[in-house]
Amino acid sequence: MSYREVIRNFIVETFLFGEEGDLEDHTSFLESGIIDSTGILELITFLEETYGIKIQDDELIPDNLDSLQNVVAFLDKKVPCAG
Repeated sequence: MSYREVIRNFIVETFLFGEEGDLEDHTSFLESGIIDSTGILELITFLEETYGIKIQDDELIPDNLDSLQNVVAFLDKKVPCAG
């Protein structure tokens, strides 16, 4: 399963209660109200546990974590042997 599919499933099940609604790859999690600041912490924990990575404080920026496409691009750079 691709990063996109895994993250999408996590977001839908955890924050959207199984309803995808208008979730697009570029939808901002924060601006759309899908995820709040506590939810971002849940997402970070999920990514760290799922992919065996450590997300550093300086990586906690919207460019890395505020949409499906941003998270996938971040993981492509962050996860060893990605792709």
